[in-house]
Amino acid sequence: MKAFVNSVRAFAREEDGVALTEYLILLALLVGGVIGAVTLAGTNLSAVWTAWAGWFTTSLAVPA
Repeated sequence: MKAFVNSVRAFAREEDGVALTEYLILLALLVGGVIGAVTLAGTNLSAVWTAWAGWFTTSLAVPA
């Protein structure tokens, strides 16, 4: 148990751990923002995707 506590203290003293934590927080904020944007625009994205897929299948059909 003492070895674990010492390793946690050493990790806290190093600046690499702080930088890694900052990058992880930034990544979490970015992922949350993307998920939020897609959630808010999900209905509109679905309608646009469906319209585009309909155009794709009717306009670009393989000739007989």
